[in-house]
Amino acid sequence: MMKRVPFTGDEKTSLHVALDRHRDAVLWKLEGLDDEQLRRPMTPGGNSLLGLVKHLGGAEFGWFSEAFGRETGPLPFDLDADQDSDLRIEPDETTEDVLAFYRRACEASDRVIAELALEDTGTAWFGETVSLRWVLIHMTTETARHAGHLDVMRELLDGATGDHDRT
Repeated sequence: MMKRVPFTGDEKTSLHVALDRHRDAVLWKLEGLDDEQLRRPMTPGGNSLLGLVKHLGGAEFGWFSEAFGRETGPLPFDLDADQDSDLRIEPDETTEDVLAFYRRACEASDRVIAELALEDTGTAWFGETVSLRWVLIHMTTETARHAGHLDVMRELLDGATGDHDRT
């Protein structure tokens, strides 16, 4: 069932549900596709559906865990060595690996959201102070942006459109 941002909810709950709604859309865009379709480069730059999910997992860890001083565990890329490695699916990475990484990142982010107040601050990767409120807004827009990319890629693959299962 599609999540709905509460019409009269408090700010933190509303922001969290908005992010979660887009996370669900991201995962729904992958349903019913085989491994070749998920890995297929769909843009001139080589982006694939699975690569965007891997990127979003890295963004979740970076903005919620790293910015607020939490552990990330092992990451399946090295941005210091290759700034695009979070978008690329390596031959030894399975679909299950990438989906597990994304889910682990979202669960870690959810713990940070539950533990902190919107006004609590952390430090972004580039050194600026950021509030949890700002990070929630940023990650919601980042996830929605890439959910839109996934929507177009999915339509190009098999004609499926929409942001959530309506059944």
